[in-house]
Amino acid sequence: MKKSKGPQKDLFDMQRDIDLRREAPLAARMRPQGFDEFLGQEHLVGQGRALRKIIESDQLSSMILWGPPGSGKTTLALIIAGITKSHFSPLSAVSSGVADIRRVIDEAKERRALHKQRTILFIDEIHRFNKSQQDAVLPFVEDGTVTLIGATTENPSFEVISPLLSRCRVFVLKPLSDDQVRLIVERALKNEERGVGKLKADVDSDAVAFLVTMANGDARIALNALEMAVTSTKPDRDGVRRIAVSTIEDVIQHRALLYDKSGEQHYNLISALHKSLRGSDPDASLYWLGRMLEAGEDPLYIVRRLIRFASEDVGMADPQALVVAVAAQQAVHFVGMPEGNLALAEAVVYLAAAPKSNSLYTAYSRVQEDVQRTRNEPVPLHLRNAVTGLMRAEGYGKGYKYAHDYPEHYVKQQNLPDSIKEKRYYFPADQGDESKISARLKSLREKKQ
Repeated sequence: MKKSKGPQKDLFDMQRDIDLRREAPLAARMRPQGFDEFLGQEHLVGQGRALRKIIESDQLSSMILWGPPGSGKTTLALIIAGITKSHFSPLSAVSSGVADIRRVIDEAKERRALHKQRTILFIDEIHRFNKSQQDAVLPFVEDGTVTLIGATTENPSFEVISPLLSRCRVFVLKPLSDDQVRLIVERALKNEERGVGKLKADVDSDAVAFLVTMANGDARIALNALEMAVTSTKPDRDGVRRIAVSTIEDVIQHRALLYDKSGEQHYNLISALHKSLRGSDPDASLYWLGRMLEAGEDPLYIVRRLIRFASEDVGMADPQALVVAVAAQQAVHFVGMPEGNLALAEAVVYLAAAPKSNSLYTAYSRVQEDVQRTRNEPVPLHLRNAVTGLMRAEGYGKGYKYAHDYPEHYVKQQNLPDSIKEKRYYFPADQGDESKISARLKSLREKKQ
């Protein structure tokens, strides 16, 4: 009886695995089984590439796979598990903790001692592990108890602790191209065993093109949307499920934009907006603004950056730029979103078209340096207010020249401490209004001389 229980349990488990695969989402069923089915990332796993050689020769070392959603990180890890002779232990950082890590480590030690078999510890979304959880993995990666494969959509430089990162090679995966996503969709439509081939779906070319565009390089989005479109469409008299663009639009509803308000995309897009504004390109500036707003970015964060830009990159070349940026902040605060998006668009176009000068920014940078590095001299006596008799007796305000009593409301007078009395911080550019400021200051300096 005891001998019969083992095989019965194994058969039960095998049937359960078959059922799970059959009931899994299309994206999971269509997951490539080897490099012959794997699309994209030729720069990493194409014929003759170093990573592919390492995998096929079973000389694997710990690594981080960094790439956008749906680019094949988990699939590549599973292919590695299938090719190498290592035991594969997957964990998800979303649902796992230190206890799960310790369990895998204990099993890896036992497996290594009894069977001389190496363990691959795959941690999906490793960026969701906090410092203490990543610390728990570190010593066992270092001593070779496990070979770590971490998958992340976030920049490992910011999300993976330095000691762990230094022990891993980082491989960057690129988004799938539209042609690659289209081929994945076509494979799913034809495959009767793992795909939707048995359902006789006829997706017209415009619908496929729309689906590919909306997937934005994410194979998972494309396959999930395809499955929903096929299963929700009733077959006609010929048993064919005919799918048009309207069906794809209905199942997708709203495009999932690649964005994370606290991740690298957040910083990449605001950087693109700032640099497009600096480059006086209103079209690119509006595009990056739209990418952020449509993805749900906080509009007040954006307008704070616009206010900074108005001072840093436009400055005195057009002092009105700061007024426009602050007005946009007030408009967004007053009317809210989405009505406030046009106020932001107006500010962006104004800032992009405005003459540029960073002389105000560089002037204040020079001031900061001197304040930090030079002696903090006392304020010259003639510039101090004499509000008491003692102050007057000490010479406060003595010799001060009231500028409005002189021609052109200007008089030669020392306004800096003695040690830096000839120092200049502000050098006006010749852009916009600042050219007028430059001419006036030059005239005043000539009179001073």
